[in-house]
Amino acid sequence: MRRVIFNQKGGVGKSTITCNLAAISAVEGKKTLVVDLDIQGNSTQYLLGHKIDDSEQTIAHFFKNCLGVSLFGSKGGIESAVHETPFPNLYVIPSHPDLEGLQSRLESRHKIFKLKEALEKLKDFDAIYIDTPPILNFYSQSALIAAERCLIPFDCDAFARDALYTLMNTIAEVKADHNETLEIEGIVVNQYQKQANLPYQLVEELINEGLTVLKSKISPSVKVRESHTHSQPLIHYLPKHKLSDEYRALYAELH
Repeated sequence: MRRVIFNQKGGVGKSTITCNLAAISAVEGKKTLVVDLDIQGNSTQYLLGHKIDDSEQTIAHFFKNCLGVSLFGSKGGIESAVHETPFPNLYVIPSHPDLEGLQSRLESRHKIFKLKEALEKLKDFDAIYIDTPPILNFYSQSALIAAERCLIPFDCDAFARDALYTLMNTIAEVKADHNETLEIEGIVVNQYQKQANLPYQLVEELINEGLTVLKSKISPSVKVRESHTHSQPLIHYLPKHKLSDEYRALYAELH
């Protein structure tokens, strides 16, 4: 199973959702991989506790090889960039700033299917989670083409609601043109304050308009930032916390 967590709006919790669902998958006994395509490298930092300076040990190495410009002529598939995390069954392919400079060349040479081809060959992994940049670019399109399922974070903001329809159209176009097997699993509501009127109204509007809003919702909490600081997904940092239970419920709903 290959799942992409995608939204063109920043700050909606893509990396947090990616890493916490992947961590639960690993705890459930599935060999799980996170692919970090966001140049900011938040998923990399969250799972490893640091970013990777050497681009040859990151996803940038794979894309350089796609262009035939890898340093020192070194070769190797995407598996050479896989890193073990401190958590059993959980692995990550780190991001790197070099991705930014590679993008235009990858686009001009039509390498948009290379990630899909590479991930399909990683037979050892039971689940792959792909974190994307908060913009529709070469890397997010590559992720949508490579994935089988798409999860859309939504942060209960009026502007996010307006952007949601553009996002859905984008996914529909990728599905029609490049990846007919891609399915939207649903919208996961993040930063949900159930006692506040606006979040409730926004979610009800989405449901009434026929959009697939998942029942499991994620509450706001300072514990998320704490888990980032400690580089421990919530199921490891605070396994008995309400937020950990919410992520478990979300994972169960998706499975």
